[in-house]
Amino acid sequence: MCGIFGVVATSEPRTEDLVRALLRLSESRGKEAAGLASVVDDGISVLKSPVPASQLLRTAVYRDYVDRVIRGQSRRVALVGHSRLVTNGSQTEHANNQPVNVDGIVGVHNGIIVNDASLWQAHPELDRDGEVDTEILFRLIRRFATAEHSLVGGLRRAYAEAVGVANIAVFASELDQLMLATNSGSIYYSHRPGLFAFASEEYILVTALRRVGLDRPVLPVTQLVAGTGLLVDLASPALQAFSLTGSAGVIERNGVRRTISALGPVPGDAAPRRPPSGDREAAPAWFVDAAERNREAIGRLRRCVRCVQPETVPFIGLDDDGLCVDCRNVQPIVARGHDALAAMLAPYRLSDGRPEVLVPLSGGRDSCYALHYIKTVLGLRPIAYTYDWGMVTDLARRNASRMCSKLGVEHIIVSADIVRKRAYIRKNVEAWLRRPDLGIVPLFMAGDKQFFHHAEQLQRRTGVKFQIWGNNRLERSDFKTGFCGFDRGGYKDNSLIRMGAWHNARLIGYYLAAYLRNPAYLNASIPDTVFSYFFYYLKKLDYVDFYDYVPWDEATIVRTLIDEYAWEVATDTRSTWRIGDGTAAFYNYIYWTAAGFTESDTFRSGQVRQGVLSRAAARDVVDEENRPRYASLAWYCRTVGLDLDRTLRVINDVPKRYPV
Repeated sequence: MCGIFGVVATSEPRTEDLVRALLRLSESRGKEAAGLASVVDDGISVLKSPVPASQLLRTAVYRDYVDRVIRGQSRRVALVGHSRLVTNGSQTEHANNQPVNVDGIVGVHNGIIVNDASLWQAHPELDRDGEVDTEILFRLIRRFATAEHSLVGGLRRAYAEAVGVANIAVFASELDQLMLATNSGSIYYSHRPGLFAFASEEYILVTALRRVGLDRPVLPVTQLVAGTGLLVDLASPALQAFSLTGSAGVIERNGVRRTISALGPVPGDAAPRRPPSGDREAAPAWFVDAAERNREAIGRLRRCVRCVQPETVPFIGLDDDGLCVDCRNVQPIVARGHDALAAMLAPYRLSDGRPEVLVPLSGGRDSCYALHYIKTVLGLRPIAYTYDWGMVTDLARRNASRMCSKLGVEHIIVSADIVRKRAYIRKNVEAWLRRPDLGIVPLFMAGDKQFFHHAEQLQRRTGVKFQIWGNNRLERSDFKTGFCGFDRGGYKDNSLIRMGAWHNARLIGYYLAAYLRNPAYLNASIPDTVFSYFFYYLKKLDYVDFYDYVPWDEATIVRTLIDEYAWEVATDTRSTWRIGDGTAAFYNYIYWTAAGFTESDTFRSGQVRQGVLSRAAARDVVDEENRPRYASLAWYCRTVGLDLDRTLRVINDVPKRYPV
């Protein structure tokens, strides 16, 4: 999730430059807030601000802080930092940003505690200042440390109760130590006499050391293994590793065994501030009535007699017998099988403990199950990767956190400039609302296509040999360019969208014509859109598709995720399909309202053609998945900055491609 880093130095003149490099590089993991905490002679000093790290570095307050905590320290420097990707709690509330300071426990956290609400309820004796999930973890460490008379013991008990990814670095006011701990392996450190440094990613740490000339002589970089912790003495800095399970409190340093000193008093009783209950607002009557009228009209559409695609799908080609073009030309999808996948991967397995594969993780069910299978069945050591462009839902983030914490998998999140990305979406949706055009709807999702670029970058940085993606080949979206006047030929192959030069030229021409008709599209998002188009349509990508080998079985996937990982489902639909994608409910509402179908119709029709779902069952599933999800639509509009009522009314007034 976020980026955390830190330095403990006793005799290193380049410490200030190293801190600056670590802070700047960690911004790739979160651009919505940044902060530092440093041990000084009179206590622990905290600086944090709701701005990106690169902006904080240019401020006078940062320079003053560095003067005091680095240049002003004659004996040592001990500092941790954070670059935030907002999950729980707005960055505009000071208490939600990091470092977090609760009762003398001051530190930073990367990850998501997914059961924070239940932990607050289980511990009503704890007070609460903010919404950030880190607070409950740190308060539990303090409470349990007091009971155990040991900081390590308190940390172990807190980790035992918390669910979700937790990579932390903390100072305690009574101790002359920095404590690191991880349950996913997303901490890397380097150590030599007089200097200790760590970061969330190996690349960030290695690059920072190299930029300030600390890579010669070579400083080895070590991963802190999932399920372990590290105590760093601030005066040496000597290291002592420990497990997150087992007996608590006794450490050895310089040949002397001792129990970590007891901590301060438990906070007094106070009524806890409960977290927000979520979006429970009811849809307005006009919206419900309009949706029901549309639903009745859509129910009267003629559909393929074999699958469930309606006549309004572009180039559906229903013949005299009622068969669509896809059913007439169906080709069976045959998975190659587990053994073929294991044999293909065998030459790439490593014996030195290094990660072997990069697994894109959206937080949706297909990628989550792929990660589960790759780690538990294939026995590979994966790194999970997420590109957060501002429309990844909190539900997806929590589910990814559940997976990575239980599997002990390092999770690298590359964060876009989320404020800017959301502004681009808003500009393009507002332009579309002026002149609705179904062919232009994919423009709303252009911002996420840099996912491909960052995946390639991470593969090179981490040194893994290949990527394994969890694409479901049944989820075809041919109709999207169909609305631009393209027949199905050449739009999507068996792995990823690919178009020939002539089709690319025609598609570009379609968009250029739309831009000329509607100059509101000529906005600051254009460079981002062009970059995304290149990677989505033109760039050759090299990866292994998991579901080309392991059969996609919806029941097995959902059962595994819910039973083994307590996977979270949405509250505004009974389906688990596309619940982690913050954009899907919005654009599918447009398609359903204007054309009478969504991606669900084409997806479930593919299942029917492959013989894994009956037509009757597909009709029932499509009926559920096509119901407008008002809570998700409201979230989308608020997140992007659109007027909800106006937006939905304009969409509902778009001329229908079916009789009403």
